[in-house]
Amino acid sequence: MARLVLQEPGGLCTNTDAGQHILLHPGDDPEAQTVLSWLRDHPLSVSYTESIRNSVDYVLDGGRTGRFDLLSPEVHPGERASVGAKLEYEILRNLSLPKTRPLDTEISGIPVDIKATVGSNWAIPSEAHCQLCLCTQIQLGKNRHRTWLVRAHRSWLYRGKGNKDGKRGLAVHAREHWSVPLYPWTPLPVNPLRYLPEEVARQVLAARPGQTERLTIMFRALEGHVIPRNTLLTAARSHDPMRRAREVKKALAREGLTLLCGRDAGAAHGILLQAGEWIAVREGGPAPETASPQENEQPGLQAAGSRNG
Repeated sequence: MARLVLQEPGGLCTNTDAGQHILLHPGDDPEAQTVLSWLRDHPLSVSYTESIRNSVDYVLDGGRTGRFDLLSPEVHPGERASVGAKLEYEILRNLSLPKTRPLDTEISGIPVDIKATVGSNWAIPSEAHCQLCLCTQIQLGKNRHRTWLVRAHRSWLYRGKGNKDGKRGLAVHAREHWSVPLYPWTPLPVNPLRYLPEEVARQVLAARPGQTERLTIMFRALEGHVIPRNTLLTAARSHDPMRRAREVKKALAREGLTLLCGRDAGAAHGILLQAGEWIAVREGGPAPETASPQENEQPGLQAAGSRNG
């Protein structure tokens, strides 16, 4: 198959719906610069990390299904793909953006579409052709994500009619040369249950023994690891595990482990915990794993007006 040769910025984009218009490099696109100016004032890597984690947790529905790994064969490919649809609403909420038509939202009065993929490309719908798009790539195998702002000119989309909804993929060359990376590759938090040996994971997720015993096994095996609330719900298989916490604390205390929950309890022990997070620590033991997602530098935004291709 012949390599796709794209028209470069400055040429004409032939869009049969909106008519011919000039292909704009983001540095020459006043609407793109306005949107970038707004985005620059927001902690994007942190917002996207939280939004993606919430979207994955929503799809896995661990408290009901016991699933904790999106790459598990128990997860249908269609469910995996639905992370992007959920992410749209999480981003709108976290960035306090309105839900609008015909695209997903508006930033400073400019229509913007929100797209995400757990694969290698995005399906750009016909209404978003030649419009500004926030495109997020989630690499599940590497536990990381990245987002670009790109104007999805029709001339920069793969040829053909696309699928039945008119959706077409964005050419890699256009993403690499005529888009703006909003933040570097950023780690996604790993569900701590993925650290468990297979046999221990089976014990934690088994119907028996009871909830107290399962949680005790989990905290013992994951000593020093921060346990988010959703992980606790997955292991407990209950939406109200808190009432068992006292029993779990007593069981762990007999083994020399202290169970902490929330900011205040963590701070009292010099450990960074967010609301709803748990950790089992041993006095004099190794330093706990307490890393929380932090805002990364956003070099793509700093150089938003420069030409990268």
